Amino acid sequence: MSEQPTLSTSGSNGFFSPRRVARVAILVALSGVGAFIKIPSPTGTVALDAAPGYLAAVAFSPLEGGVVGALGHLISAATAGFPLGLPIHLIIAAEMFVFAWLFGLLARPLGALVAAAVAVLLNGLLAPAVLLPIGGLGMYAAQVVPLLVGSAINIAVAVIAGIALAAAGLAGRPVRLTGPGKS
Repeated sequence: MSEQPTLSTSGSNGFFSPRRVARVAILVALSGVGAFIKIPSPTGTVALDAAPGYLAAVAFSPLEGGVVGALGHLISAATAGFPLGLPIHLIIAAEMFVFAWLFGLLARPLGALVAAAVAVLLNGLLAPAVLLPIGGLGMYAAQVVPLLVGSAINIAVAVIAGIALAAAGLAGRPVRLTGPGKS
């Protein structure tokens, strides 16, 4: 007789452990709150929705951060009525997944400061490139400053919260400003 798959409540069920699902749900809810704290921009979708995603990436796992970051963008875009259309916002959500994932991936070997600089530049300069076919260079240029500012604020909040969680012993991994072995 074959074994039936079971759902563990002990927290040892791989990616979908109850603890991880609850943590991601709470962080997505926080993204929803942050989605209402807007930074003025032409699209109205730049907000503090990404901080929980970056926090998850740096303090828990890059994959969790990517999931929270992508869902956070979709919530923020929904609060503005998907001004660029759902297909474009799905592309931007995929970008946010990659940027948060990469931030979490780089933070451990290089430190949160280097990872933050990379993520801010990607989010502020590369992400709005998806707007070039829609609104041209003007729309791209109009989004750069709000995205750079919003990204810097989101990541700063995430790093500060990650350091606090790590100091309290609540982070799943250490959060350092610089790479291991550096002062």
